Amino acid sequence: MTTLAGVAAVLVVAALAQATTGFGFSLLAVPLVGLLTGPVDAVVGTTVLAAVINLFAVVKDRAEVRQRTAGTVLIAGLAGLPFGLLLLTLLPAGTLTILIALCVLAGAVAIWRGLRITAGGPAVAAAGFLSGVLTTSTGVNGPPMAAAFSAMGLPPRQFRATLAAVFVVVGPAGIAGFVLAGQFTTGALVIAAVGLPAIAAGWWAGDRLFNHLTDPARFRPVVLWGLAAASVITLVRAFTGGA
Repeated sequence: MTTLAGVAAVLVVAALAQATTGFGFSLLAVPLVGLLTGPVDAVVGTTVLAAVINLFAVVKDRAEVRQRTAGTVLIAGLAGLPFGLLLLTLLPAGTLTILIALCVLAGAVAIWRGLRITAGGPAVAAAGFLSGVLTTSTGVNGPPMAAAFSAMGLPPRQFRATLAAVFVVVGPAGIAGFVLAGQFTTGALVIAAVGLPAIAAGWWAGDRLFNHLTDPARFRPVVLWGLAAASVITLVRAFTGGA
């Protein structure tokens, strides 16, 4: 019971971060839930919940979705899914944790350095491919997209809605891959079941915070600090040997 309560608490906070920034759920949920349940169950279970929470965002802000951008990164992301499954099968848990940390840190550095890219360019497609790889290998797929959309200068609502539109498709495709690879365990199902009411509560609170961040000048630092905080969490986990 203590473990399940801890999982639920983490998922409330992670869902709040997702609603506020558009990408924080997996960054926080995978490493912290992984401490309580093991990395593979955490990746699979939180991927299920991420698909649900992204559906919330798409339904709420569907008019804000940049459809052409979403299509570009979606095609690239789907292409990356099989490569992520291969990594999940071949790499040990410690290596996966380090991979999460490096990807989170790269996203934070890209935004901090003020990277600028154009919509529809190869950098956007590359970010989508990397996100697909990370979806099925680590469950942490937000950093490449967060960095790319920030570099494109998307307004906050378009940023959140377009991210969600991509992940609401990539997520279920990743879940299907987990099933085919035999990675969808009872532990992952328990995480998903416990997490449903937790993410609903977290989203409700985070969406209200997001309503105060519609000014891009306020939103960009939130994205940056969200990535920086997640970098610290995952790097500590990597270097302390968390499994």
